[in-house]
Amino acid sequence: MEVLDRYEPLIDDFEAFRAACERPLPPVVRVNTIETDPETAREALESEGISVDPCEWHPGLFRLDTQPGANWPYYHGWLHGQEEVSAVPATVLDPDPGDRVWDACAAPGSKTTQLSALMDDRGLLVATDNNLGRISALRSNAERLGATNVAVTREDARNHSLKPWESKPYDAALVDVPCSCEGTIRKNPDTLDEWSLEHVEGIAGSQKGILRRAVQTVREGGHVVYSTCTFAPEENEAVLDHVLTEEDCRLVEFDLPLDHAPGVTEFEGEIFDESARKAKRIYPHHNDTGGFFCAKLEVTG
Repeated sequence: MEVLDRYEPLIDDFEAFRAACERPLPPVVRVNTIETDPETAREALESEGISVDPCEWHPGLFRLDTQPGANWPYYHGWLHGQEEVSAVPATVLDPDPGDRVWDACAAPGSKTTQLSALMDDRGLLVATDNNLGRISALRSNAERLGATNVAVTREDARNHSLKPWESKPYDAALVDVPCSCEGTIRKNPDTLDEWSLEHVEGIAGSQKGILRRAVQTVREGGHVVYSTCTFAPEENEAVLDHVLTEEDCRLVEFDLPLDHAPGVTEFEGEIFDESARKAKRIYPHHNDTGGFFCAKLEVTG
């Protein structure tokens, strides 16, 4: 937990933050609207004796009093276990049915299948990952949840190219990059055991490359959502700052009905683009969730 001390200057109530990081997360499920609706799913859970506490900010997220997998609505693809803040980036991207969307770091598929549901399982959703084992989980989740508009590709997202069956750029892209995962400490208490600044700085290079490629493949006026589950500005605002300098894009405001802090513009002597304040930082003590970072960009050229 000492690793987190470096973020004390950024956090409003650091003692509450530390205390929240030491508590386990409540189990949460997302209702899969490809197969059902929130009210039907709630009735099904309650018929199984499971207590349901809907999340106020999202009608399709339920906090449960038990682990999500051992019930028939889950097996039938009505539900998917998904940490509450993990539902933020797809909600912010909010693609339309019929859109062409790229999920750049898709496996194991929680956000991919959420995007498919938002698209009413229409249009094209290209789901990319570079890890064969995780792609198996992605395919399994897409099949269980009935997401049929998903096309899976295995490749390094930094080198992603439009395929022969893709005649035009994407309307939108989701870039939920691999990261140092500091924000998952409530779910994975051992996350910080092997933390190093060298790893943070190294993975930031990959994050910059993936986000740049996403901006390059989305049409002018389209949107890219960038997200991580880390608190490190090196992986968050510094990545945005780099891409804003290198690509034709700008950060835009977006509504998020969760308590949050704005992105930071300075950390340990590094200065970031002033528009980084438009990003959102979600700390565990704000909403009794994991930690998360989310930003929305508009492609301008």
